[in-house]
Amino acid sequence: MMNIGQAATASGISAKMIRHYETVGLIEKAGRTEAGYRVYSKRDVETLRFIRRGRDLGFSLDQIKDLLTLWQDHSRASSDVKQIALTHVAELEAKMEQLREMADTLRHLAQNCQGNNRPDCPILHDLASNVAKT
Repeated sequence: MMNIGQAATASGISAKMIRHYETVGLIEKAGRTEAGYRVYSKRDVETLRFIRRGRDLGFSLDQIKDLLTLWQDHSRASSDVKQIALTHVAELEAKMEQLREMADTLRHLAQNCQGNNRPDCPILHDLASNVAKT
């Protein structure tokens, strides 16, 4: 058994986030010592590592909750896991496309900015033009 600091070190998740994951129901409430301190088992740390890896891959907490449920269900269909992963891949690809478009727009604006001592700036004009539309 480990205290929360040891579990944090072993899992790579801060103690604050471990408490948060417990609060939101991502992990079960930790056992307690007679003094009221949280204690974690090896299995708890494995679950925390699973969560950490899921977060590293960009899964949302809801997706991780679903993946945890599937991980713990030995009669699961791997197709359910695959569907969650492929949905996440599509989300990541959509975000990457948005980021590419943003970078292209900013690159274009920067290329058209003289970058000199004059006040005229297409970057600021673009930002200001969008303010007027909202």
